[in-house]
Amino acid sequence: MFEDPSEELCVEESNFDDFHEECGVFGVYGHPEAANLVYLGLCALQHRGQESAGIVSSNGKTLFSHRGMGLVADVFDEDTIRRLEGISAIGHNRYSTTGATLYKNCQPLIAEYEAGGIALAHNGNLVNFEELRSELEKSGAIFQSSSDSEVILHLIAASRAPSLVERVIEALEQVRGAYSLLVLGERELIAARDPFGFRPLVLGKLRDATIFASETCALDLVRADYVREVAPGEVIVLTQSGMRSFMPFAPRPPKRCIFEYVYFARPDSLLFGRNVYEVRKLHGRILARECPADADIVVPVPDSGVPAAIGYAQESGLPFEMGLIRSHYVGRTFIEPREAIRHFGVRVKFNPVPAVLNGRRIVLVEDSLVRGTTLRKVIPMLRQAGAREVHMRIAAPPTAYSCFYGIDTPTRSELLASHHSIEEIRRFITADSLEYLSWEGLYSFTDQPGEGFCDACFTGRYPVEVPRRPPERQLSLFENHSRR
Repeated sequence: MFEDPSEELCVEESNFDDFHEECGVFGVYGHPEAANLVYLGLCALQHRGQESAGIVSSNGKTLFSHRGMGLVADVFDEDTIRRLEGISAIGHNRYSTTGATLYKNCQPLIAEYEAGGIALAHNGNLVNFEELRSELEKSGAIFQSSSDSEVILHLIAASRAPSLVERVIEALEQVRGAYSLLVLGERELIAARDPFGFRPLVLGKLRDATIFASETCALDLVRADYVREVAPGEVIVLTQSGMRSFMPFAPRPPKRCIFEYVYFARPDSLLFGRNVYEVRKLHGRILARECPADADIVVPVPDSGVPAAIGYAQESGLPFEMGLIRSHYVGRTFIEPREAIRHFGVRVKFNPVPAVLNGRRIVLVEDSLVRGTTLRKVIPMLRQAGAREVHMRIAAPPTAYSCFYGIDTPTRSELLASHHSIEEIRRFITADSLEYLSWEGLYSFTDQPGEGFCDACFTGRYPVEVPRRPPERQLSLFENHSRR
């Protein structure tokens, strides 16, 4: 059984000009303050999703749940954490990739099946979600959400396998796509990662307790020791009898998401065996070698462009300057003024520093370029603040394809690089020059470029067949966009 006192809410969807974070998961087994640790872990993973947050705990007999829309610190307080009893718990931060921004899609999803209560937290995306949902509905299943993750719950409940872990394995044998998954039963916790290992998932230890997290920065916050990654295709079950590991699926070549290094993961995380900050800084160094500029200073687009800009400055010998300041207190929505202010939304987020920029030729470094509409507004702001020239450098190759494995991306028609040349994009964003990191430069951290990684957003090479999509309207470079 489970208890859930939350009420349904709805929030407006974001329109920022980025690839949006996917989701973050965190789980604890065997600790008297399991829910409190999960709360802290979700705070560390807040960058992976800001739409909603939730925690489900178990005292061995009952599941207790609290979920809500918004940031972790807004959803939970001391009273709600105190009511989440038990020594095991899982939590989730959400940014929707499938399913609308509604309370009913908050995770962990919770349900009852013949053996008791069950909760599920999922980071990823199932490419055969619609097919599976249609089959389940024809057999009588009633869905409570529009999230693809609920398909896994129904498959688990429909299984006739004798144990929960066997039910989970049987369910996962039917899905295609990306998943880093935590499943909480009343007496066990199960972690699973898809055979390609698209999305990250790590295992840690805090004395006698076992921790699972999307990134190591969450382990650091609760002072847990990093043990290892959950291997691609691995299923781990924790019970009172201890930990068991299974490798039940046919092995696949690893296809870890390269965009985790480019943008998503926190710089202080250890990801796929490497420190994210060091990889991004190396990308900046390689970018300086491949794409030098006759300039006076290097300025990052904060915050994600900072490590690459540091690397660019170090390699080029140009001074690093914070010529653009980002507000860290901007919510997902804000109130528009009655009297229109040009580029109001971008100005809420960014503000240039004239004392740094005035009369200087700048290299502006960003991690990636998606729609380009933010840069189209930022670069004129820099010129108005006194920048003499703005040379745009992107610390990744052109992003030309959508992701179907758990990242919220624009449609391909909205990605500038899918239909326009670098020169056309340069004119659109109004830069004096524009250059990208090469594909080889992207893999400068390894001597086997592309090996073990998914880079479909750059190359269009999808490791798992993706569903057919209807053609989308082509993005016009000369259109005034309300979305950024």
